[in-house]
Amino acid sequence: MLKHTLTALALTLAAAPALAAPPSAAERTMIATVDAEQARHLDLLERLVNQNSGTRNVEGVRKVRDMLIPEFAALGFTARWVPQDSVERAGHLHLEHKGRPGTKRLLLIGHLDTVFEPDHPFQKFERLDADTVKGPGAGDDKGGIVTILAALRAMHKAGTLKGANIEVALTGDEEEAGLPLSTSRADLIAAGKRADAALDFEGLVQLDGKDMGSVARRSAANWKVTVTAKSGHSSGIFSDAQGEGAIYPLAAILTAFRKELPEPNLTFNVGLVAGGIDAVLAPNDANASASGKTNIIPGAAVARGDMRALSRESIDRVVAKMKAIVARPFNGGSATFEFEDKYPPMAPTPGNEALLAKLNGVNATLGLEPMAALDPLKRGAGDVSFVAADVDSLAGLGPASSGDHTAAEMVNVPSIWRQAKRAALLMTRLSAEKSAKK
Repeated sequence: MLKHTLTALALTLAAAPALAAPPSAAERTMIATVDAEQARHLDLLERLVNQNSGTRNVEGVRKVRDMLIPEFAALGFTARWVPQDSVERAGHLHLEHKGRPGTKRLLLIGHLDTVFEPDHPFQKFERLDADTVKGPGAGDDKGGIVTILAALRAMHKAGTLKGANIEVALTGDEEEAGLPLSTSRADLIAAGKRADAALDFEGLVQLDGKDMGSVARRSAANWKVTVTAKSGHSSGIFSDAQGEGAIYPLAAILTAFRKELPEPNLTFNVGLVAGGIDAVLAPNDANASASGKTNIIPGAAVARGDMRALSRESIDRVVAKMKAIVARPFNGGSATFEFEDKYPPMAPTPGNEALLAKLNGVNATLGLEPMAALDPLKRGAGDVSFVAADVDSLAGLGPASSGDHTAAEMVNVPSIWRQAKRAALLMTRLSAEKSAKK
């Protein structure tokens, strides 16, 4: 009995967070600065939100850029604008702060654009109460940008920013990335190769009221299946001469996907289906036209969907299975498969988990609960995934919000200050470490 009691006690102690030393003088200054400048940062958030910056509103994205450059310049950052005219997007804002040589270089990631274009009715910032604000992009990701600035200003006040090597990458098309991605994400990927750690300031995820840490994000990709078959009078369907048309084989392919593809951390959605005498996707791939009659065998069918996975190995394995399913013969026609690889996965690496452990060291100093690693099924893809193969990464350092991408987007205001304190202390500690890169 005593042995079991001691074992249980040991397990309890191992699971408990280590006792943290009280905040240093610099950390106390950072904490106090975040609290003292809350009104300033809420005012900035309101100004940013009230400037529309839908991804395709090129001038609007550039206006947000112009609002932010002076804010960063006052902290010693130099700005570089990367135009994206060739992919029909506004561009990306990179800001750099040079500190002590040989110390870790941090990459902070956010984005200037929102999903709300100028013709959307949701356009204005609104303060609902002391703890809640509402507005287009208030959480995703203008709240994340304000969190970055609140953390950097706290570091500046405490004197810890001076020696820090930090690059901030604010993309202008996160919500609808310009294509090809090899062009629109080239500068972000290059920044990841230069960095020792990447911190993504998209939204904090909470489960059961607890803040979660994101060490992994799944990929995002699109697929399309097109079936062509013999058409003719419906009286001849299923015959050797006429075959079974296009819709039955497409249905069989999609059913096989559902039965044969599932594996851990994988999802695959069918988002659009059309079939008939003819079936044609619109150039935007978001609409389709089809025509048909009940007494005519359909000669065409098409389905479009997405696929999300946690590793490159999973993507390759599932795509191979999809191709094999689509290649199975059927009577009277043939099918083709197309795959569009978009956002890569951010796999849960030991380096990412070590970053979360360091963040939990900050939580202990702040008197906050440790953050468990979030199930990657609980969030979608993001820009941090483009650098995750090259640098240890942590996502979800922006504020907690709800209703993202809808006209009910709301932000929990206290989470901005909590996240800014976490970021300021984490960046200060990481910036004191030696860089592993030349």
